[in-house]
Amino acid sequence: MANAMIGVIGGSGVYDIDGLKGAEWVEVETPWGKPSDSILRGSLDGIEMAFLPRHGRGHIQTPSSINYRANIDALKRIGVTDVISVSACGSFREEMAPGHFVITDQFIDRTFGREKSFFGPGCVGHVSVAHPVCSRLGNALEAACKSSGITAHRGGTYLAMEGPQFSSLAESKMYREVWGCDVIGMTNMPEAKLAREAELCYATVAMVTDYDSWHPDHGEVDVTSIIQVLTGNSANAKSLIAQVAPSLGGERTVCPSGCDRALEYAIMTAPDHRDATLVAKLDAVAGRIL
Repeated sequence: MANAMIGVIGGSGVYDIDGLKGAEWVEVETPWGKPSDSILRGSLDGIEMAFLPRHGRGHIQTPSSINYRANIDALKRIGVTDVISVSACGSFREEMAPGHFVITDQFIDRTFGREKSFFGPGCVGHVSVAHPVCSRLGNALEAACKSSGITAHRGGTYLAMEGPQFSSLAESKMYREVWGCDVIGMTNMPEAKLAREAELCYATVAMVTDYDSWHPDHGEVDVTSIIQVLTGNSANAKSLIAQVAPSLGGERTVCPSGCDRALEYAIMTAPDHRDATLVAKLDAVAGRIL
């Protein structure tokens, strides 16, 4: 099999990767429109890397205006095999304090204004997202956090809200007390679903910046305070990427979680009834099957 290429999607506060050799920003065209930005390609200790700033350099895209399909397609198109999502988030748990990282393993999708699938009329596909995070990537990230001295929590449910406003107090309490969520953010859905459709291994590092609005001692979310925490989180995120890359590089092996075979039995439309235009757009995402 070919060598792995590690793709990193950087969230708020993370707009590049330090130490890439031969680093070059490249534009990638996709049939789904423009990605958030060009992709920074290079190598880190001999491992191919690709970095995409989710909000674009200068933070120009809102959580709702991000072209998630184009972002995932672009990464798959240039050869990425494993995606590490780095995202700022709020915490619903006292022990998951600002400055800590949470390697989430579940999502609840409360977004409503975004395109959530590459498939559609003319080529219907249904993939399983029962376990939306690749456990192999999660293990590697957990080990890298320990090696880097980063306080990290393994496992947790990420509530994806539409935004761009933060939660009301009532919403925050419901997500925490009734739904049992652990962190909240605005960008990991439909990103994780699309990564699964593209047969990419995917894992999230949720970087806690605040306690949302539920915490009686911290009050409502304040952007100024968030930015202060983001600065420290950004440095730790870059250290984490440098630490985890060697454990994921080298020859790509079959994913034990089956992420790279997610489309094996997912496409329902009979070959002679498929929309040729849509099938053409799926060349990078589902070319292995189609």
